[in-house]
Amino acid sequence: MTAIRPFTLAIPQEQLDDLHRRLDAARWPERETVDDWSQGTPLAVLQDLAAYWRERYDWRACEARLNGLGQWLTEIDGLDIHFLHVRSPEPDALPLVLTHGWPGSVIEFLGVIGPLSDPVAHGGRAEDAFHLVIPSLPGYGFSAKPARTGWGVERIAQGWAELMRRLGYARWAAQGGDWGAFVTNRIGEQAPAGCIGIHVNMPIARRTKAARDNPTEEDRRAIERIALYNAQDSAYARQQATRPQSLGYGLVDSPLGLAGWIYEKLQVWSDNSGHAWDVLGRDAVLDNIMLYWLTGSGASAARLYWESFGGGNDGVVSLPAGASAFPKDIMPVPRAWMARRYPNMVYWNEPERGGHFAAWEQPELFVDELRKCFALMR
Repeated sequence: MTAIRPFTLAIPQEQLDDLHRRLDAARWPERETVDDWSQGTPLAVLQDLAAYWRERYDWRACEARLNGLGQWLTEIDGLDIHFLHVRSPEPDALPLVLTHGWPGSVIEFLGVIGPLSDPVAHGGRAEDAFHLVIPSLPGYGFSAKPARTGWGVERIAQGWAELMRRLGYARWAAQGGDWGAFVTNRIGEQAPAGCIGIHVNMPIARRTKAARDNPTEEDRRAIERIALYNAQDSAYARQQATRPQSLGYGLVDSPLGLAGWIYEKLQVWSDNSGHAWDVLGRDAVLDNIMLYWLTGSGASAARLYWESFGGGNDGVVSLPAGASAFPKDIMPVPRAWMARRYPNMVYWNEPERGGHFAAWEQPELFVDELRKCFALMR
């Protein structure tokens, strides 16, 4: 089954009514005993988001936007993969596969689709255009959920290469952040036919011997932030990597449980001045949460951690590679650490602002990074 089939979103109203009933019947815990985020998403913050979700949020607007972009399904290794496919009006555009991570989705890229695919209409140059392929990871959004083990980042990378071949792209590039960076690095390691290079907005590499034995100030800052992440911010990953099924019952059954679990990471991983929705947009935050809620994918998405967490950060990428290190990302990696992993590094930059969700938070900076990086590979 290699057909590319059109996909149109039309969520039954009964599902939206059920969501409203669940929000109305919410059973809230008591307030946290601190005045910060150190115990997780604060009660008042989630109550505010839930009230907006119930009274003002419009799922149909998101549904129409996704349908307007062009959604598709194709079966790869027995699994239906959902993807957006936006072709540029420029005939010489470079095909590019963009991969999201957790707790994100294709929603992360909605603000960059126009400038990347049609740069002339957005003040850019025709030679910077991309044909965009934006898949949902297996078990995420409207991609099917694996029924057996084996869908880790290595297999996903192989699947994306097959997807690009199936779409008729003989020459293409790959980009990603979070799990998308792991997948993209795997593509770079596998060097499938047609792939000319990669870019990530979450550099991933082990510290160098020099950083261990005689660390620079930059090394020390990176090591301290990684240690802080491991000590205070990585419990979610351990839970998803070890007991995704136990966690999944709450994420699939409770919209508030799902929203509280996801929103905390949007908050602490984004470069914001108070609330994640200040930089991500409240409607877009809920659009993203809805892709998990409507598909019941809390458990299936978490299983990617069970499949792949803890590996995939030391393989060598022989293809041309670039990376953008946004300042508020969760685990900084200095350029020197990337040198062994990317022996053919053609681009490195450290933008002035932005966090883990670079395309979503800072679409203009993200677009500029991709244009500059892939200009060196075209």
